[in-house]
Amino acid sequence: MPSPAERPDHEVDTLVIGAGQAGLATSYWLSRHGVEHQLLERRDALGGAWQERWDSFYLNTPNFSFLLPELTYDGPEPDAFLPRDEVIDLLRDYAARIKPPVLLGTEVTRISAATGGFPANGGFSVTTSHGRWQARNVVLANGAFQLPRIPPAAAALPRHIRQLHSHDYRNPQQLRDGAVLVVGSGQSGGQITEDLLDAGREVHLSVSACPEAPRRYRGRDVFHWILQVNLHGPEYGINGLQVDQLPSPAARFMCNPLISGNGGGHSIRLRELGRRGVRLHGRFEGTDDGALVFSEDLPARLALVEAGFGARLGRMADAYIHAAGIDAPPADPVPADDWLPAESGARLNLDAEGITSIIWSTGYGLDFSFLDVPALDQWNYPRHSSGVTDVPGLYAVGLPWLTKHLSATLSVVGDDAEFVAGHIAAR
Repeated sequence: MPSPAERPDHEVDTLVIGAGQAGLATSYWLSRHGVEHQLLERRDALGGAWQERWDSFYLNTPNFSFLLPELTYDGPEPDAFLPRDEVIDLLRDYAARIKPPVLLGTEVTRISAATGGFPANGGFSVTTSHGRWQARNVVLANGAFQLPRIPPAAAALPRHIRQLHSHDYRNPQQLRDGAVLVVGSGQSGGQITEDLLDAGREVHLSVSACPEAPRRYRGRDVFHWILQVNLHGPEYGINGLQVDQLPSPAARFMCNPLISGNGGGHSIRLRELGRRGVRLHGRFEGTDDGALVFSEDLPARLALVEAGFGARLGRMADAYIHAAGIDAPPADPVPADDWLPAESGARLNLDAEGITSIIWSTGYGLDFSFLDVPALDQWNYPRHSSGVTDVPGLYAVGLPWLTKHLSATLSVVGDDAEFVAGHIAAR
């Protein structure tokens, strides 16, 4: 028997780590199965990681994509997009409706195997900022946006340069006067670049390999087709957005198409940003003798970005439309565009260009540093099958490519949560 000092402060059948959309959906299904559970949320308020987006942020997925259990959109604007604060309010209203048992401001610092006491058949000891729990099951629902990634070369930049990760960017007013360099042209990088342009700032953009995409494709918002291929593609033999068809485990972290929900939704075209005055550069590669160095392949990189949608997502959408017998109009032709900047800017002197701020839109890493059980692969991703890890009683929900491309989204996370909750109930 454990000594009094070793006894947990709390005991529960199932702990859910995180109360964002994944945690809320998991709680909904656990309640439906009658499973005793508790959600632990490190933030002081509900709303998940959406609370950490910039002021002008709009959801990139349309209203019709809200498919959490008992939260589907049936209003008059299915193709409209919600701003950040309305997304947060929607999740808070959802929590008020389903009434999950949640403790806010409670950070998990360690999850280890239980060594005795409750539960009798093993389970987990969970240390938090407000006491220790013991649980038979633990669900990792803390999301994929945990550790902002910044290249090591950032440490060598001059101290007078203001550096922010997109995680900490809120608006142009928090930056110093002067030009801004945005590194990374995924969804965050593209949208923050537009936000800075709208504020009249001079912007440089380092181009990554994230594909451009049309906001509307074959008569529908492009996300409609992406969602249909995720949910129903396998019924027609189209499995490219299912996790078992990924070319490698590393592909779970590939970037999403370059689109925006701002202004009613639109595509983001890098060449068009260039025409608007954005100074385009290749991929950031580091520093050399005080200058920032970029790849010298900008023309080829722009062509690759433009071809990315047609080579993969567009092709799968076309195959789905054909196989399902859907009467959809043909795709709009993509006009030829060979615009290139006068110079590629493979080297950049920050002071000479008047750059005073850098925004690193370079993505996130998973953070399971609190996990003291052998459940992670070499990419720090839980080893699992449909969210059931190979450690009995340990589960994961809400990660990209958990079962399919959209597993981390408001559209699909509820399905994965339902499966995991059913597995827990069956134990």
